[in-house]
Amino acid sequence: MAIQYQFNKTSLQGLEKNLKMRQRTLPTLQSKESALRLEVKRAKDEIKALDAEVDARIKDYDQMIALWGEFDTSLIHVDDVRMSVKKIAGVRVPVLDEVIYSTKPFSIFSSPKWFLDGFEQLKAIADVGIRQEFVRRKVDLLEYARKKTTQKVNLFEKVQIPGYQDAIRKIKRFMEDEENLSKSSQKIVKSKREREAMLAELEKKGAAL
Repeated sequence: MAIQYQFNKTSLQGLEKNLKMRQRTLPTLQSKESALRLEVKRAKDEIKALDAEVDARIKDYDQMIALWGEFDTSLIHVDDVRMSVKKIAGVRVPVLDEVIYSTKPFSIFSSPKWFLDGFEQLKAIADVGIRQEFVRRKVDLLEYARKKTTQKVNLFEKVQIPGYQDAIRKIKRFMEDEENLSKSSQKIVKSKREREAMLAELEKKGAAL
C-alpha cells in the first residue's frame, strides 16, 4: 500500500496521528494473534482426543458386530442438536450443548437384554461424532481469524509502520531543508541590503566632500 502524503505540516500531522494509532494497536493485535494460536492448538488437540474416542467407540461396536444385526436402528433418532455461541479470543464459535434423541417403544421382554446398552452405545458414538463436527467448525473459525490477524500484524509491522516512519522522515527532512534554504536566503537578502546601505552611506559622504 502506497502511503499518500504531501510535503507540508498538515500532511505530517496526519501521518504522525496514523503512525501513533498503529503503534498503539499493534501490541493488541500481537496479543490476539498469540491467543488465537493457542486456542487453535487446543481445539486441534481436542479433535485428536475425539478421534481417539471415536476409534475406541468403534472398536467396542466391532466387538458386538454379530449382535448388531439383531438391533433395529430405526428405534433411535436424533431429533435436535442444541447449541450456543461462545466468544474465544474475540471470535464467536458454536458450542454443542445437548443432543436430543427420540426412541420408539419396544418390548424389553421380547428384545435381547443388551438392547438398552445398545441404545447408550449408539448415543455415545453419535455424541462424539457431532462434537467432532462442532470442534472442526471451531478450528476453522479460529484458524481463519488467526490468519486475518496475522496478516494485519504483518501489514502494520512490516509495511504500514515503516512506511509512515519513512514518509515522516522525508517530510521532516524536506521541511528542514526548506527552512534552512529560507534562512540562507534571508541572510543573503540581509547582507545585500546591508551592502547597499553601506554603499549608499559612502556615496553620501563622498558627495558631501
